[in-house]
Amino acid sequence: MGTEDNTFPQGAEEPHRRHHAVEAPEPQPFLKSLQYSVKETLFPDDPFRQFKNQTTSRQVVLGLKYFLPILEWAPLYNFKLFKSDLIAGITIASLAIPQGISYAKLANLPPILGLYSSFVPPLVYAVLGSSKDLAVGTVAVGSLLTGAMLSKEVDAEKDPKLYLHLAFTATFFAGVLEASLGIFRLGFIVDFLSHATIVGFMGGAATVVSLQQLKGIFGLKHFTEATDVISVMRSVFSQTHQWRWESGVLGCCFLFFLLSTRYFSTKKPKFFWVAAMAPLTSVILGSLLVYFTHAERHGVQVEGIAVGRSFAMFKNYNIDGNKEMIAFGMMNIVGSFTSCYLTTGPFSRSAVNFNAGCKTAVSNIVMAIAVMFTLLFLTPFFYYTPLVVLSSIIMVAMLGLIDYQAAIHLWKVDKFDFLVCMSAYFGVVFGSVEIGLVVAVVISIARLLLFVSRPRTAVKGNIPNTMIYRNTDQYPYSRIVPGLLILEIDAPIYFANAGYLRERITRWVDEEEDRIKASGGNSLQYVILDMSAVGNIDTSGISMMEEIKKIMDRRELKLVLANPKGEVVKKLTRSKFIGENLGKEWMFLTVGEAVEACSFMLHTSKTEPASKEEPWNNV
Repeated sequence: MGTEDNTFPQGAEEPHRRHHAVEAPEPQPFLKSLQYSVKETLFPDDPFRQFKNQTTSRQVVLGLKYFLPILEWAPLYNFKLFKSDLIAGITIASLAIPQGISYAKLANLPPILGLYSSFVPPLVYAVLGSSKDLAVGTVAVGSLLTGAMLSKEVDAEKDPKLYLHLAFTATFFAGVLEASLGIFRLGFIVDFLSHATIVGFMGGAATVVSLQQLKGIFGLKHFTEATDVISVMRSVFSQTHQWRWESGVLGCCFLFFLLSTRYFSTKKPKFFWVAAMAPLTSVILGSLLVYFTHAERHGVQVEGIAVGRSFAMFKNYNIDGNKEMIAFGMMNIVGSFTSCYLTTGPFSRSAVNFNAGCKTAVSNIVMAIAVMFTLLFLTPFFYYTPLVVLSSIIMVAMLGLIDYQAAIHLWKVDKFDFLVCMSAYFGVVFGSVEIGLVVAVVISIARLLLFVSRPRTAVKGNIPNTMIYRNTDQYPYSRIVPGLLILEIDAPIYFANAGYLRERITRWVDEEEDRIKASGGNSLQYVILDMSAVGNIDTSGISMMEEIKKIMDRRELKLVLANPKGEVVKKLTRSKFIGENLGKEWMFLTVGEAVEACSFMLHTSKTEPASKEEPWNNV
């Protein structure tokens, strides 16, 4: 919406006043226009800017640094940075080890693969990743999706070898897809998932994952493979006779411990490491408890593991989303060949990495080395890890993903966004993770289509004693200009909304004429379209404008355009709409100038603006 800063009062009669012309931009060759469009679509950040005016050798060096960010910061690395990264790396390793074991269980994979996935991918990311704070590893939702989808094809218990091969194959193709999106600069596709949709989907997935952990909490041996809440709760309460009180008590104790440490760290941010160390502490304490009390004989199940079987803004640096997609893709591709499954950058682990004071991606290397040490020397110790501890770790981690405060905020700010959020949430909880994901994507796209196909239109009025015109609903004290109807269109005009805009503009005219008849005011003479927000128009939009012009002519009304953008003027001129239908004299640079000209003609009983020899639009 344009802002008119003219100081002439409303209705001023200045027959000698000359208005600014609405100019079409200089025509550009097709190939140059295409090149510009492609650049703005795929390279909005202009990554090639740094290569301009550089020698060939310098361009090669810059290219290597662009694709291998480690070459940029490694030469400047020093011991001071290493001390910070060492502390951060050890801290996130203490979180990565128990989470890796726990999340692999969600994917129905051997827990040791969770450790592999926290070893190889972080090393790859340290070379290719551009974020200083991201901590790489497995995530609960990704693990749940992997398990849910693969279980439909293969039974992990009956054919574990095929199940593993499918998991690695899925990881490989996920990496190929991610890398392809980054290479072809298509990372913007992810933006089609709105914030409300993501909040709902993540909350639903976290709820489902949490409820599934009741199997471990109550020590149940048989459990449903379904992920919807009804099936899970039926499976839990239909086996009350098999609940083991020993496992339940142990689970409640660890849940209380983990939640207490999280609450303490939230209230005392300096002690973030308390919550970060709590999962590993739980694993150690639980394993020692089982080892010394032989709790596995009393209903506490264990887990046998054998060796053979949005932070950048806080530190004022930029992250290239497409480069990150390439890094994620490559680490999954490499990981799929080294017994790793789907990995990404979990928020909880990255937050711990950030709070621990990491300086570079070396913290991922330190974490990987710590995990490697665990794989080589400590895996026999995890034989005694009770499943109830892993279930407790997962439940507490999932509770952090249920962002109820964000849902409340959506309710207060935008009820439709809240509806979208809840639709995605219930799609996951009462359907499945796959259904919830489909619902989330469909709703996001549907909302986008709704916005673009049903753009806002509004009547504008004059702010008293100014030449400013604003929405009459937003500014009730603004005044309708007698004999004029000023309409604003808040979106580009193209095939998806052309029909709607034609009908809506016609309805605005009908409503204005009915209002005038009811109030006995001056008859409507001019319809001014404020085109300030119309950035582009296609051939369907041009046809709509031609139809609107014919409708106005039949009603003996004059159509006037105010502040049309360069691209719009260019296309309307090429289509001969301006020259043969509208007339250049009916285009004005601002709404204020359009109102002034129309008001002058009304007051002087003219039906046309000044002659071509002395037009209103001359400079």
